Amino acid sequence: MASRNITFDPDSGVAYGANFILNTGANFKADFNTYNTSSAVFNFVGWTGSSAMTKSVSIGSSSYPAATFNVGFTSAAGGIFNISLGSTATRTLTEGRYVYDVLVSSGSTVYRIVSGNILVVAGIASAP
Repeated sequence: MASRNITFDPDSGVAYGANFILNTGANFKADFNTYNTSSAVFNFVGWTGSSAMTKSVSIGSSSYPAATFNVGFTSAAGGIFNISLGSTATRTLTEGRYVYDVLVSSGSTVYRIVSGNILVVAGIASAP
């Protein structure tokens, strides 16, 4: 999957919007290259991250979150992080529209940096 370039403005309080399609039973990974409002690379050295998703309409659902992403800073100094789910985790998801967000924190300060929708689809073809 291609990398997304995002602008992170901690003062705005608004998350960057990014939507994805996730195939059940497949590995999922989304990369983000983060810049500040001056177009300079955002430095995440010393930061941590977390991310989760849930069905956008949870009628009758008692499982929150539906999945918890792994958040990795592949280059904290270079502003690059990713979220990922392995095929074992995606295999347990039911089809539908989900919402997700990514939180990053430094000390006691927490920012919602990215959020959006994830459409989970199952394959319709079978291998020959």
